[in-house]
This record gives sequence, structure tokens and C-alpha cells, in this order.
Amino acid sequence: MIDHTKFFKKATDSIVTIILYILLLVLIAGMLMILLDIRFVAIDSLEGGFNKIVTNVLTLFIVIEFFKTFADYSKHERIKLTDISDVTILIVMREITVGLYSRSFGYETIFSISVLLLVLGVIRVLAVRYSPEK
Repeated sequence: MIDHTKFFKKATDSIVTIILYILLLVLIAGMLMILLDIRFVAIDSLEGGFNKIVTNVLTLFIVIEFFKTFADYSKHERIKLTDISDVTILIVMREITVGLYSRSFGYETIFSISVLLLVLGVIRVLAVRYSPEK
């Protein structure tokens, strides 16, 4: 008979390993994209090239945080709330930066995103303060 818990653990370990390799490839590709985008600073306008580089760097930070989250999951077999809140905060901050550069945000959007960041920050602080590891 099949031991379902061992099968499930082996399957999730395999999936996490595959995702880690994919994220590693994405990190390498993202770094190459940033290096290739440097030419836009010299060729295009400084503002357009700088906007592309900032957007790609922030996206790369998000991928790094995902990589860290999956690597931590493969070690401890649990996902920490602090890791998820860090990734979410980085995603929101990236969207804010992209929106501010493109000047596409109204005051309602900025206010709602600010409230979202405040809530995520409170969740992050509470997750650290009341960590189950303490």
C-alpha cells in the first residue's frame, strides 16, 4: 500500500525543487535584461532608460524574494508569513514606482495603495513580534 504522506512530501519536494531551478533561470535572465537595458540609457532618453532599469531591478528583487521563500520552504517545510508579506510589499512598491514614473495614478489610487502598504507593514511587524519561533 502507498504511504500517502511520504508520497505527498516527495511530490512537494520535487515541485519546490523544479520551481527553485526555474526561479534561478529567471534571476539569470533578469540580470541579463538589466545589462542589456543599460544601452537604453545611452541611446534613448535618460528618463525612459532609467525607468526601464528601475522597473527591471525592482522586478528582480521580487524574484529574489520568491527564491528566498521557496528555499526557506524546502528547508523548513513551512511558509513564513514574514516572507509572504515581504514579497507582497515589494510587489506593491514596484507598482507604485512604475505608476509614479508613468504618472498614471490618481489620488484615490495612491491613497488606497498607501492603506494597503500600512496594513502589510502592520502584518509584517505583528508576524515578527508574535513569531511562533519565540
